[in-house]
Amino acid sequence: MAGKTETLDISPVGRVEGDLDVRVDIEDGVVTNAWTSAELFRGFEVILRGKDPQAGLVVTPRACGICGASHLTCAAWALDTAWQTEVPRNAILARNIGQLAESLQSLPRHHYGLFMIDMTHKNYKSSKYYEEAVRRWAPFTGVNYELGVTISGRPVEIYALFGGQWPHSSYMVPGGVMCAPTLSDITRSWSILEHFRKNWIEPCWLGCSIERYEEIQTYEDFLKWLDEKPEHANSDLGMMWRMAIDVGLDKFGAGVGKYVSWGYLPHEDKYQKPTIDSRNSALWMPSGTYDAHTNKHTLMEQGLCREDMEHAWYDEKGPIHPFDRTTVPISKNTPDFDKKYSWATSVTHADYGRLEAGPFARQMIYGGSHAESWQYKDPLILDMYNKMGGASVLLRHFARMHEFKAIYRKIEHCLREFKLNDPWYIKPKEKDGRGWGATEAIRGALCHWIEVEGGKIKNYQIIAPTTWNVGPRNGPGNRGPIEEALIGTPIKDSSDPVEVGHVARSYDSCLVCTVHAHDAKTGKELARFRTA
Repeated sequence: MAGKTETLDISPVGRVEGDLDVRVDIEDGVVTNAWTSAELFRGFEVILRGKDPQAGLVVTPRACGICGASHLTCAAWALDTAWQTEVPRNAILARNIGQLAESLQSLPRHHYGLFMIDMTHKNYKSSKYYEEAVRRWAPFTGVNYELGVTISGRPVEIYALFGGQWPHSSYMVPGGVMCAPTLSDITRSWSILEHFRKNWIEPCWLGCSIERYEEIQTYEDFLKWLDEKPEHANSDLGMMWRMAIDVGLDKFGAGVGKYVSWGYLPHEDKYQKPTIDSRNSALWMPSGTYDAHTNKHTLMEQGLCREDMEHAWYDEKGPIHPFDRTTVPISKNTPDFDKKYSWATSVTHADYGRLEAGPFARQMIYGGSHAESWQYKDPLILDMYNKMGGASVLLRHFARMHEFKAIYRKIEHCLREFKLNDPWYIKPKEKDGRGWGATEAIRGALCHWIEVEGGKIKNYQIIAPTTWNVGPRNGPGNRGPIEEALIGTPIKDSSDPVEVGHVARSYDSCLVCTVHAHDAKTGKELARFRTA
């Protein structure tokens, strides 16, 4: 016999970028239904309509205070494909290094400032790791919290050497970049990168060299590494893993089981004359989709992307391709969970439906067999997925942090490959047309579509990683990835549902915020508390 259903409205969820509201139904201490609602309308697509085509280079990096380089990357490549530009080799490397540096800084910032704080929650006082967790990760006072948050600022110093500032730089432009670094800039970048390695990655995060960690290829390799030395087990990675297993973060948060990546980091010698069609064959990290239910990998084509507005606050029909959208927001935006309840659209694949984006999705795709021999592959996360019984909060977060080695090595590659006397910019010829630029922000698949007509922006569309993940139900009623991941989540204390935060932050996290919990049936406030 089913127990009584309790409905919780959590508005907003703390330590998540922007205003994310979550509603969950709970029966017998377990989430049985969920809705995610994006409560803030930004309207960049409306703002850019009618503007100069290059306005996106200035406006879209302001869409996010932490991933501006990713938006700038998309905006620049979108115009490159629309205008059929030529992009010099140095410029491709400089664009890549900006995005890589920004992504590298996000890893400790997310881990310490957003995710690991939850491990100091009172729910986990019975864990044998709790006292050590508080010593390391308590906000503001934890010894490793302080180190991680402080050192996270170092990689964007590399970005600033190329982009002039961080965040909100606009140094990437159609035809190249507006910078010409000197040998001293490259040397200083190497020094910053090495400092990051010697002061956080190896002594704190890994307890070993990067080279030793790179030897890990399978789940068994990882477990062997964990037990190999006390330094490994007691590193922040080792401690995070052991405590997460101890408190059960490997038991919930599975999601939809289907994944997407646009791929990123165009090869400096393979994408100098960019087109939409030639992009997939020129990426160091390949694009693709992966269906874990059928073990099927495919390439991801932009023409297969759809937006469904059935449960979003837009007066538009769907599902439709972004080039065909008009972005007509409706004024009545009171949440109606049977109808419309979010500013996020439901993003789907024309053939495969709902897909999860993010570092975990990337790693699932990189573990597949469709990549070219020169493209990046990493079998560990897919192997863990298969041997641990599927996705979880733990595996999703681990995948994010595991990616540091690929990011770090690719920054090294870029710094080695610059030819300082070669061109950095080739002036393009402006024209009308359609363009598309995509990348992988640290949080997942990001893309921009632009249509230029009469020398002005006729249409501009952005689909961000969180749009894939936090979108509401689609027309057939299928839950979004975070909604689906919340199903089965155990809730120990409904007045303080930290487990909901675990799931949301395993997908995307940024903003320190206040959390409120209400009983949706009575309107009574159950609790008000700060999560950081």
